Amino acid sequence: MIQISTQTYAFDDPKVIAALIGAALLVLLFVLMIQTLRTAARSARLTDPLLYQMSTLGQRVQALSDGQQQLSGGITHVSEASAAAQAKLLHLMEARLAEVSRGMTESLQGSATRTARSLGDLQQRLETIDKAQANIEKLSGNVLGLQDILSNKQTRGAFGEIQLHDIVQKALPADSYTMQATLSNGRRADCLIHLPNPPGPIVIDSKFPLESYEALRRATNNAELIEAQRMLKIAVRGHLKAIAERYILEGETADGALMFLPSEAVYAELHANFPELVREGFGLKVWIVSPTTCMATLHTMRAVLKDARMRAQAGAIRKELALLHGDVDRLGERVANLDRHFGQAAKDIEDIRISADKAGKRAKRLDNFDFEELAPDAANVVPLAKGQATADGG
Repeated sequence: MIQISTQTYAFDDPKVIAALIGAALLVLLFVLMIQTLRTAARSARLTDPLLYQMSTLGQRVQALSDGQQQLSGGITHVSEASAAAQAKLLHLMEARLAEVSRGMTESLQGSATRTARSLGDLQQRLETIDKAQANIEKLSGNVLGLQDILSNKQTRGAFGEIQLHDIVQKALPADSYTMQATLSNGRRADCLIHLPNPPGPIVIDSKFPLESYEALRRATNNAELIEAQRMLKIAVRGHLKAIAERYILEGETADGALMFLPSEAVYAELHANFPELVREGFGLKVWIVSPTTCMATLHTMRAVLKDARMRAQAGAIRKELALLHGDVDRLGERVANLDRHFGQAAKDIEDIRISADKAGKRAKRLDNFDFEELAPDAANVVPLAKGQATADGG
């Protein structure tokens, strides 16, 4: 039993039971609430670090978000820059490729031009070689023809005469020599040079001891060499004696003659290995000449002919000089007269200039009415009559 105030309640009363249960429930609820509050406080204390960490994590997440945005902007900028760089690189590559292509085109064109030029030059050289080959073939034919000519004594003599005529024609005036001139003894000289006395006309005769010289060149042993030398000596001595006997005529020709060898090789062989033959020629007054030495000798003769002609024309030259001297004297007199005329003309011009200066000064004074400066010449002024002056003044 429970007594509250004036009322008593039994434990088995449903209302008491319900009230007790309600009160127990309230106490339990209160206890739970207190426990919950304690738990909440304890949880709050436990969640503060977590909240701080969550806040920090949120800030980091925000920073990461901002960084992501910046990264996104940077990536966009990098992408745009990369695209621009790629475009620029592509443009440069295209320009470079175009330049390389143009250079390759020009190089190929230049190579093609050079190749074409080289082919043209090669073609010209081949044509030149073909022409040279043709000339060589022609020359070979000429050599064979020359060998045929030289193998015959008569044609060989004609060859020497033609060569001699060509040399003489180039060295001397046409009226100073005669080809195939006939002498008083009936002998015909290949060439007669009309030199004045002394020494007088001199004969040049062409000789060509080719067989003995060729035998000397073909000698393969000592016996052949000695035989060829003997034959060459015999041939040259025979030519020297024949020229001395036929073409050195006293009172008609000079006391010497020339033996023309149309071969420098034969001439060199004689002077190198057969000096005794050259000395024998000196003794016979027959001088051996080659085409080169013959040209030199003929030029010396040309000087002699020129000197002789000048002596022959000395009288005419002196006459012309006298006339020239008279012309020079007359020219000097005329120049002197002309100089006098020029001097007189210069004096007259100076006088005219002085008079003109005076006249100009007088005209200037008159123009300025400067009569005081005319006082020195007042004596030359005619004075006016008094009455006339009064009338003029009135």
